[in-house]
Amino acid sequence: MTHQPSRTAIRNGLVVTASDELHADVLIEDGRIAAVAATGSTVAEGWSAGRTLDATGKYVLPGGVDAHTHMDFPFGGTFSSDDFETGTRAAAWGGTTTIVDFAVQTKGRALREGLDRWHAKADARCAVDYAFHMILSDVNEGTLKEMDLLVEEGISSFKLFMAYPGVFYSDDGQILRALQRGASNGGLIMTHAENGIAIDVLVEQALAAGRTDPRHHGEVRRALLEAEATHRAIQLARVAEAPLYVVHVSAEEAVAELAAARDKDLPVFGETCPQYLFLSTDNLAEPDFGGAKYVCSTPLRPREHQAALWRALRTDDLQVVSTDHCPFCFTGQKELGRGDFSKIPNGMPGVEHRMDLLHQAVVEGHLTRRRWIELACATPARMFGLYPKKGTLQPGSDADVVLYDPHAEQTLSAETHHMNVDYSAYEGKRITGRVETVLSRGETVIDRRTFTGRAGHGQYTPRGLCQLLR
Repeated sequence: MTHQPSRTAIRNGLVVTASDELHADVLIEDGRIAAVAATGSTVAEGWSAGRTLDATGKYVLPGGVDAHTHMDFPFGGTFSSDDFETGTRAAAWGGTTTIVDFAVQTKGRALREGLDRWHAKADARCAVDYAFHMILSDVNEGTLKEMDLLVEEGISSFKLFMAYPGVFYSDDGQILRALQRGASNGGLIMTHAENGIAIDVLVEQALAAGRTDPRHHGEVRRALLEAEATHRAIQLARVAEAPLYVVHVSAEEAVAELAAARDKDLPVFGETCPQYLFLSTDNLAEPDFGGAKYVCSTPLRPREHQAALWRALRTDDLQVVSTDHCPFCFTGQKELGRGDFSKIPNGMPGVEHRMDLLHQAVVEGHLTRRRWIELACATPARMFGLYPKKGTLQPGSDADVVLYDPHAEQTLSAETHHMNVDYSAYEGKRITGRVETVLSRGETVIDRRTFTGRAGHGQYTPRGLCQLLR
């Protein structure tokens, strides 16, 4: 491993954070941001550094924080095709320098056992920094007590599923108990909001009627059943007097539930994902079982829903864009559902393209540059207790820095991506903007479009409590 100079200066770039845009130089010392000063100022001119990176014509950004990934994740009799090594390498290529992945509690077993299993998968394998949420599969007195201990240790968020009966599903009583515990220990409860009991009825009816193609996955997982579950989760959180974070919001009706709650000044938060912003049920209807590539839950929606999602990202009714990166290869994995859409593993690849797709949204006028960084870096870091260590460029922050070329053009393709999956959800899509160089805690992991990082560079990062709560 080459030792990096302890002082690095990044000069002549446009520094973009959630709060500011300025032509500034950035000084890095021992893996942290030491100073930010206006380009050409006497302060910046006076720096001596062992290494200088020229960012002329480039943006200088905080590394991305992807708060929703599933590496090496068990689902539908198989595992997601990216492990922590391949998945975090792809994240680095896409300018994401921190992931928050989901450790899974096995029903009937201790949270700690699940957490230990995820540490064994991730530790010494990650190319970028990582943290964990905990999936609760079983809410009882024992697991509620364990939640308190995990919060103290830096696992400060817990996900419950209103979907997938018989797998991860929690009923309203279990969700209420978890919310009450979160209200007392400071942990943030996250929900996958879909009415899984009702969806299973519609799945059974569709299959009985011979509707087996991937597009029917989207049809049975009705937008109204996402909205109903979102509404119910919000009311349970109100009863518990607890904050709530709703993952992968895809439907206009669900956005309306979040907006109504936030209009009442309730501590309710939501994320969406690039697939819901750029893809639709048209993709699920691709011929020759091609729609299976796009099967994820919540499902892709008709294109009309996209305007509501973009608007919510601008008005702060949605605060975060994560990927829900959970890839399965088309060959041998997605194909498990030929003849029965309910057997298609749910999940899509995305960790490599989030920053670029959101920059494309800037190019197209959906978002400002600062809002891009707010959604992709700063707010996920604040939401999950990582700020200002992550998500910004200020003295004391980790030197997770991206040099971004806003004018470079690229075409997304499975031939050129670095995720361990045999298709691209955005095959052939042309976009403007590209990651050039990435530093993780001051160490170069992408050097002018060459991977120079290594498995094991990434450190486990314990988290504090949600920083968006009054």
